[in-house]
Amino acid sequence: MKSKTKVDRQAQRKTNQGLVETIIMAKKHEKWFSVAEFLSRPRSMKISINLDEIDKKAKEGDTVVVPGKILGQGDMNKKVRIVALSFSQEAEKKLKAKKCELVTIKQEIEKNPKAQGVKLIWEK
Repeated sequence: MKSKTKVDRQAQRKTNQGLVETIIMAKKHEKWFSVAEFLSRPRSMKISINLDEIDKKAKEGDTVVVPGKILGQGDMNKKVRIVALSFSQEAEKKLKAKKCELVTIKQEIEKNPKAQGVKLIWEK
């Protein structure tokens, strides 16, 4: 587990202002700190997960948090609420066709600072 100071130092090196704001916001809430750790990692360690991986790990009606990008390979067979840093165009089309709700991490932290009912997914 990283310290808040290390997360701060790593966030200062980021050039994407939206990403920096998301890291700072996540760092302030204990339940979201692990997401801040993942987002502050170097770009070479970024997380990208395909729809079929989410479909395997999520249940109908879950709120799934991915501290990275959602890619469009595969299909979603369940209606879930997906919270991520970003979505590829293909993933966005497929998820909207399945009536899934797409939310950014920043929006979810504002709405749900205690991270109640969320399921973190970051590994394949």
